[in-house]
Amino acid sequence: MIDDLRFFRVVASSETLTAAARELQCSLPVVSKRLSALERRLDARLVHRGTRRLVLTSEGELFAARLEPILDQVRELEDLVAHRSGDLRGSIVVQATLGLGRAHIAPLLGEFAEQHPRVSVELHTSALPLRPHRREFDLAVHVGPPPDSSLRMRRLAKNRRIPCASPSYVERRGMPERIEDLEDHDCIVLRENEGDFAVWRFGDARSPRQVRVRGRLSCDDGDVVTGWALRGHGVIMRSEWQVRAHLDSGALVRVLPGVPTPSADIYALRPGGAHAPRRVGELVRYLAARLPDRIAHRRSAR
Repeated sequence: MIDDLRFFRVVASSETLTAAARELQCSLPVVSKRLSALERRLDARLVHRGTRRLVLTSEGELFAARLEPILDQVRELEDLVAHRSGDLRGSIVVQATLGLGRAHIAPLLGEFAEQHPRVSVELHTSALPLRPHRREFDLAVHVGPPPDSSLRMRRLAKNRRIPCASPSYVERRGMPERIEDLEDHDCIVLRENEGDFAVWRFGDARSPRQVRVRGRLSCDDGDVVTGWALRGHGVIMRSEWQVRAHLDSGALVRVLPGVPTPSADIYALRPGGAHAPRRVGELVRYLAARLPDRIAHRRSAR
């Protein structure tokens, strides 16, 4: 029964049965057969067939809503039993953005798993925005203000976004003097949502300002965007953790240096209301202790 609850949680949080099969690492026929078996056992239809997107029936909605507290209690019980042995054990699903995930989170997760051989860690990196309501993770590492106030959070490292460009671009196009000047510049857009424009924010909480920018180049990969800027193709707005080394070396220069930008600190997020297994809490503490030094070391090493 517990396996069925875990199975349906994945189904209910997926866009399609194909996506659920991919998440469960099995074939679509296997997922469909198991779903049908679960519906027969419950004597209730859980999913509407024949739609392009996965749509739950009212019974499916009820089942999905009620299974989470049960699984939370199971996780809490497992954690209490495991705690008596002194060892961390169990699995942790972690979600992170592409750039930060590759550069820092993945190596730190590898170190953590090496120190705790009875813990398995599954990392998902994505350029897509975090979807906290889907409960697809035990822990998410997020850059910037959390998108959902219901999430529990802990700051892992300080950070802010910085507009910058290569010296060759500034020499060719001139240095913007006002925020509004960016509307007439080639701005390289990090595309996190659909659309060919981005909103860049300046100022602070007391006096926020923003400008809508466009550019001929856009990508959903931050490393690609930074590479274009280094080759003189335009202005970017990137996290300090990623561009500080390039600013220190002179490969990039700060644009609008006198204009403040809001903080974009790095947070560890987990679903609110859920019991946090000890292994998740220990991982959060590990990341908080190691990530700032790792970022600072990368800056000084370049």
